[in-house]
Amino acid sequence: MDLWFSEYHTKTARFSIKITKQLFSDYSGIQQIDVFDSKEFGRFLTLDGFMMLTERDEFIYHDMIVHVPVAAMLSAAEPVDKKGYSVLLIGAGDGGAVRELCRYDCNCIRKIDMVEIDELVVKVCKEFLPQTACSFDDPRVNIHYQDGLKFVRSRENEYDLIIVDSTDPLGPGEGLFKKEFYGNCFNALTAQGIMVNQHESPFYQDDAVAMQRAHKRIVESFPISRVYQAHIPTYPSGHWLFGFASKKIHPIDDFNPGRWNSLGLKTRYYNTNLHKGAFALPNYVEELLKEVE
Repeated sequence: MDLWFSEYHTKTARFSIKITKQLFSDYSGIQQIDVFDSKEFGRFLTLDGFMMLTERDEFIYHDMIVHVPVAAMLSAAEPVDKKGYSVLLIGAGDGGAVRELCRYDCNCIRKIDMVEIDELVVKVCKEFLPQTACSFDDPRVNIHYQDGLKFVRSRENEYDLIIVDSTDPLGPGEGLFKKEFYGNCFNALTAQGIMVNQHESPFYQDDAVAMQRAHKRIVESFPISRVYQAHIPTYPSGHWLFGFASKKIHPIDDFNPGRWNSLGLKTRYYNTNLHKGAFALPNYVEELLKEVE
Protein backbone atom coordinates (compact mmCIF):
# COMPACT_ATOMS: atom_id res chain seq x y z
CA MET A 1 0.00 0.00 0.00
CA ASP A 2 1.31 3.45 -0.92
CA LEU A 3 1.68 5.92 1.95
CA TRP A 4 1.39 9.62 1.22
CA PHE A 5 1.71 12.82 3.24
CA SER A 6 -0.74 15.47 2.04
CA GLU A 7 -1.03 19.10 3.04
CA TYR A 8 -4.11 21.02 1.95
CA HIS A 9 -3.14 24.41 0.54
CA THR A 10 -6.81 25.27 0.05
CA LYS A 11 -10.01 23.29 0.45
CA THR A 12 -9.66 22.14 -3.16
CA ALA A 13 -5.87 21.95 -3.67
CA ARG A 14 -3.29 19.86 -1.86
CA PHE A 15 0.37 18.93 -2.11
CA SER A 16 1.39 15.29 -1.59
CA ILE A 17 4.66 13.43 -1.12
CA LYS A 18 4.96 9.65 -1.21
CA ILE A 19 6.66 8.57 2.02
CA THR A 20 8.82 5.54 2.62
CA LYS A 21 8.71 5.63 6.41
CA GLN A 22 7.46 7.66 9.36
CA LEU A 23 10.47 8.26 11.60
CA PHE A 24 8.88 10.18 14.48
CA SER A 25 5.43 11.19 15.75
CA ASP A 26 4.50 12.81 19.06
CA TYR A 27 2.55 15.66 20.58
CA SER A 28 4.82 18.00 22.52
CA GLY A 29 2.07 19.62 24.56
CA ILE A 30 2.26 22.56 22.17
CA GLN A 31 1.99 21.00 18.73
CA GLN A 32 2.05 17.72 16.82
CA ILE A 33 5.55 16.92 15.52
CA ASP A 34 6.16 14.41 12.72
CA VAL A 35 9.21 13.42 10.70
CA PHE A 36 8.88 11.38 7.51
CA ASP A 37 11.30 9.97 4.96
CA SER A 38 10.72 10.06 1.22
CA LYS A 39 12.61 9.27 -1.98
CA GLU A 40 11.94 12.59 -3.68
CA PHE A 41 12.53 15.09 -0.87
CA GLY A 42 14.47 13.09 1.70
CA ARG A 43 13.46 13.54 5.32
CA PHE A 44 10.94 16.23 6.14
CA LEU A 45 9.43 17.85 9.23
CA THR A 46 5.79 18.76 9.74
CA LEU A 47 4.18 20.64 12.64
CA ASP A 48 0.45 20.21 13.17
CA GLY A 49 0.31 18.73 9.67
CA PHE A 50 2.01 21.67 7.95
CA MET A 51 5.26 21.32 6.03
CA MET A 52 8.18 23.03 7.75
CA LEU A 53 11.15 21.81 5.73
CA THR A 54 12.50 19.03 3.58
CA GLU A 55 16.12 17.95 3.17
CA ARG A 56 15.79 18.55 -0.56
CA ASP A 57 14.86 22.24 -0.61
CA GLU A 58 15.50 23.66 2.88
CA PHE A 59 18.67 25.40 1.63
CA ILE A 60 16.56 27.83 -0.39
CA TYR A 61 14.58 29.07 2.59
CA HIS A 62 17.54 29.27 4.96
CA ASP A 63 19.82 30.98 2.43
CA MET A 64 17.24 33.67 1.80
CA ILE A 65 16.13 34.33 5.36
CA VAL A 66 19.74 34.64 6.59
CA HIS A 67 22.07 35.87 3.84
CA VAL A 68 19.84 38.63 2.46
CA PRO A 69 19.72 40.58 5.75
CA VAL A 70 23.33 39.80 6.69
CA ALA A 71 24.56 41.03 3.29
CA ALA A 72 22.48 44.19 3.68
CA MET A 73 23.84 44.70 7.19
CA LEU A 74 27.43 44.23 6.04
CA SER A 75 26.86 46.74 3.23
CA ALA A 76 25.76 49.64 5.34
CA ALA A 77 26.89 49.43 8.92
CA GLU A 78 29.71 48.45 11.20
CA PRO A 79 28.76 46.98 14.58
CA VAL A 80 28.80 49.70 17.22
CA ASP A 81 31.36 47.94 19.40
CA LYS A 82 33.45 46.66 16.44
CA LYS A 83 33.19 43.15 17.88
CA GLY A 84 30.66 41.68 15.48
CA TYR A 85 26.92 41.74 15.14
CA SER A 86 24.35 40.47 17.63
CA VAL A 87 21.49 38.39 16.18
CA LEU A 88 18.17 37.27 17.62
CA LEU A 89 16.43 34.26 16.07
CA ILE A 90 12.78 33.72 16.95
CA GLY A 91 11.61 30.20 16.15
CA ALA A 92 14.17 28.42 13.97
CA GLY A 93 14.06 25.20 16.00
CA ASP A 94 15.06 23.12 12.98
CA GLY A 95 18.53 24.67 13.13
CA GLY A 96 18.84 25.74 9.49
CA ALA A 97 19.05 29.48 10.20
CA VAL A 98 21.51 28.83 13.03
CA ARG A 99 23.66 26.78 10.64
CA GLU A 100 23.82 29.58 8.08
CA LEU A 101 24.56 32.27 10.68
CA CYS A 102 27.37 30.16 12.13
CA ARG A 103 29.09 30.11 8.76
CA TYR A 104 30.12 33.71 9.45
CA ASP A 105 33.13 34.09 11.71
CA CYS A 106 33.11 35.70 15.15
CA ASN A 107 34.30 39.03 13.79
CA CYS A 108 31.08 39.22 11.80
CA ILE A 109 28.50 37.45 13.98
CA ARG A 110 29.50 37.46 17.65
CA LYS A 111 26.25 36.42 19.37
CA ILE A 112 23.18 34.39 18.35
CA ASP A 113 20.25 34.24 20.75
CA MET A 114 17.59 31.74 19.66
CA VAL A 115 14.14 31.75 21.22
CA GLU A 116 12.12 28.59 20.52
CA ILE A 117 8.85 27.85 22.27
CA ASP A 118 9.03 24.07 21.82
CA GLU A 119 12.13 22.28 23.11
CA LEU A 120 11.03 18.98 21.58
CA VAL A 121 11.35 20.45 18.07
CA VAL A 122 15.05 21.05 18.66
CA LYS A 123 15.58 17.57 20.12
CA VAL A 124 13.77 15.89 17.23
CA CYS A 125 15.68 17.85 14.60
CA LYS A 126 19.01 17.06 16.23
CA GLU A 127 18.18 13.36 16.01
CA PHE A 128 16.43 13.10 12.67
CA LEU A 129 17.51 16.19 10.68
CA PRO A 130 21.24 16.59 11.40
CA GLN A 131 21.67 18.30 8.02
CA THR A 132 20.02 21.41 9.48
CA ALA A 133 20.43 20.94 13.25
CA CYS A 134 24.22 20.81 13.11
CA SER A 135 25.38 24.07 14.74
CA PHE A 136 23.54 24.30 18.04
CA ASP A 137 26.80 23.57 19.88
CA ASP A 138 28.51 26.68 18.48
CA PRO A 139 29.57 28.74 21.54
CA ARG A 140 27.91 31.85 20.12
CA VAL A 141 24.47 30.18 20.23
CA ASN A 142 22.30 30.70 23.31
CA ILE A 143 18.96 28.86 23.24
CA HIS A 144 16.02 30.17 25.25
CA TYR A 145 13.00 27.88 25.43
CA GLN A 146 10.19 30.37 25.84
CA ASP A 147 7.62 32.46 24.00
CA GLY A 148 9.35 34.79 21.54
CA LEU A 149 6.65 37.43 22.00
CA LYS A 150 7.38 37.65 25.73
CA PHE A 151 11.16 37.44 25.27
CA VAL A 152 11.45 40.39 22.91
CA ARG A 153 9.33 42.65 25.14
CA SER A 154 12.19 42.94 27.64
CA ARG A 155 14.89 43.80 25.08
CA GLU A 156 15.90 47.29 23.99
CA ASN A 157 18.65 48.44 21.61
CA GLU A 158 20.30 45.01 21.85
CA TYR A 159 20.26 43.30 18.43
CA ASP A 160 21.59 44.33 15.04
CA LEU A 161 19.42 41.71 13.32
CA ILE A 162 16.22 39.90 14.27
CA ILE A 163 15.17 36.93 12.14
CA VAL A 164 11.59 35.76 12.71
CA ASP A 165 11.66 32.17 11.46
CA SER A 166 8.18 31.30 12.63
CA THR A 167 5.45 28.87 11.72
CA ASP A 168 2.30 30.11 9.97
CA PRO A 169 0.10 32.75 11.71
CA LEU A 170 -1.94 30.23 13.67
CA GLY A 171 -1.35 28.12 16.76
CA PRO A 172 2.03 28.76 18.46
CA GLY A 173 3.11 31.25 15.78
CA GLU A 174 0.04 33.48 15.83
CA GLY A 175 1.45 36.10 18.20
CA LEU A 176 4.49 36.62 15.99
CA PHE A 177 2.35 38.31 13.31
CA LYS A 178 0.81 41.01 15.54
CA LYS A 179 1.60 44.72 15.56
CA GLU A 180 2.67 44.59 19.21
CA PHE A 181 5.34 42.04 18.36
CA TYR A 182 6.75 44.07 15.46
CA GLY A 183 6.84 47.18 17.67
CA ASN A 184 8.76 45.24 20.31
CA CYS A 185 11.20 44.05 17.65
CA PHE A 186 11.74 47.66 16.60
CA ASN A 187 12.62 48.58 20.18
CA ALA A 188 14.95 45.58 20.55
CA LEU A 189 16.99 46.61 17.50
CA THR A 190 19.99 48.92 17.44
CA ALA A 191 19.88 52.23 15.57
CA GLN A 192 20.59 50.57 12.20
CA GLY A 193 18.85 47.30 13.02
CA ILE A 194 17.12 44.99 10.54
CA MET A 195 14.23 42.59 11.01
CA VAL A 196 13.45 39.82 8.53
CA ASN A 197 10.46 37.50 8.71
CA GLN A 198 8.93 34.70 6.69
CA HIS A 199 6.10 36.53 4.99
CA GLU A 200 3.82 33.74 3.72
CA SER A 201 2.76 33.16 0.10
CA PRO A 202 0.87 35.69 -2.05
CA PHE A 203 -0.75 33.10 -4.30
CA TYR A 204 -3.71 31.47 -2.53
CA GLN A 205 -6.32 33.85 -1.17
CA ASP A 206 -6.14 32.95 2.53
CA ASP A 207 -2.34 33.06 2.47
CA ALA A 208 -2.38 36.38 0.63
CA VAL A 209 -4.68 37.90 3.25
CA ALA A 210 -2.34 36.75 6.03
CA MET A 211 0.60 38.20 4.10
CA GLN A 212 -1.15 41.54 3.66
CA ARG A 213 -2.07 41.68 7.35
CA ALA A 214 1.54 41.13 8.40
CA HIS A 215 2.86 43.61 5.85
CA LYS A 216 0.47 46.34 6.99
CA ARG A 217 1.59 45.95 10.59
CA ILE A 218 5.28 45.98 9.67
CA VAL A 219 4.87 49.09 7.49
CA GLU A 220 3.24 50.82 10.45
CA SER A 221 6.19 49.89 12.69
CA PHE A 222 9.29 50.48 10.49
CA PRO A 223 10.35 53.40 8.26
CA ILE A 224 11.80 51.01 5.67
CA SER A 225 9.75 47.97 4.71
CA ARG A 226 10.31 45.87 1.60
CA VAL A 227 9.35 42.37 0.48
CA TYR A 228 11.44 39.83 -1.42
CA GLN A 229 10.76 36.40 -2.84
CA ALA A 230 12.08 32.90 -3.47
CA HIS A 231 10.88 29.73 -5.14
CA ILE A 232 10.49 26.93 -2.59
CA PRO A 233 8.88 23.84 -4.18
CA THR A 234 7.32 22.30 -1.06
CA TYR A 235 5.72 25.49 0.31
CA PRO A 236 2.18 26.48 -0.75
CA SER A 237 2.21 27.43 -4.45
CA GLY A 238 6.02 27.35 -4.45
CA HIS A 239 6.06 31.16 -4.40
CA TRP A 240 7.24 32.39 -1.01
CA LEU A 241 7.82 35.85 0.39
CA PHE A 242 10.07 37.32 3.05
CA GLY A 243 9.71 40.68 4.76
CA PHE A 244 12.67 43.05 5.16
CA ALA A 245 12.20 45.87 7.67
CA SER A 246 14.82 48.31 8.87
CA LYS A 247 15.35 51.52 10.80
CA LYS A 248 17.90 52.94 8.35
CA ILE A 249 19.32 50.37 5.91
CA HIS A 250 17.66 49.98 2.52
CA PRO A 251 18.22 46.48 1.08
CA ILE A 252 18.85 47.76 -2.47
CA ASP A 253 19.80 51.46 -2.31
CA ASP A 254 22.44 50.81 0.36
CA PHE A 255 23.55 47.43 -0.94
CA ASN A 256 27.28 46.88 -1.53
CA PRO A 257 27.74 43.37 -2.98
CA GLY A 258 31.50 43.54 -2.69
CA ARG A 259 31.39 43.40 1.10
CA TRP A 260 29.53 40.09 1.18
CA ASN A 261 31.38 38.59 -1.80
CA SER A 262 34.72 39.30 -0.12
CA LEU A 263 33.84 36.75 2.57
CA GLY A 264 34.06 33.90 0.05
CA LEU A 265 31.05 32.00 1.39
CA LYS A 266 29.75 29.28 -0.92
CA THR A 267 25.96 29.11 -1.01
CA ARG A 268 23.64 26.93 -3.06
CA TYR A 269 20.89 29.49 -3.69
CA TYR A 270 21.81 33.00 -2.57
CA ASN A 271 24.15 35.29 -4.49
CA THR A 272 24.42 39.06 -4.66
CA ASN A 273 22.83 39.31 -8.12
CA LEU A 274 19.90 37.29 -6.82
CA HIS A 275 19.78 39.59 -3.78
CA LYS A 276 18.88 42.54 -5.97
CA GLY A 277 16.57 40.56 -8.22
CA ALA A 278 14.61 39.02 -5.34
CA PHE A 279 13.15 42.44 -4.51
CA ALA A 280 11.73 42.79 -8.05
CA LEU A 281 8.23 41.43 -7.47
CA PRO A 282 5.48 40.38 -9.90
CA ASN A 283 2.77 42.95 -10.51
CA TYR A 284 0.10 40.98 -8.69
CA VAL A 285 2.25 40.90 -5.55
CA GLU A 286 3.04 44.62 -5.80
CA GLU A 287 -0.68 45.32 -6.05
CA LEU A 288 -1.44 43.23 -2.95
CA LEU A 289 1.22 45.12 -0.99
CA LYS A 290 0.09 48.56 -2.15
CA GLU A 291 -3.46 47.80 -1.00
CA VAL A 292 -2.29 47.84 2.62
CA GLU A 293 0.57 50.34 2.53
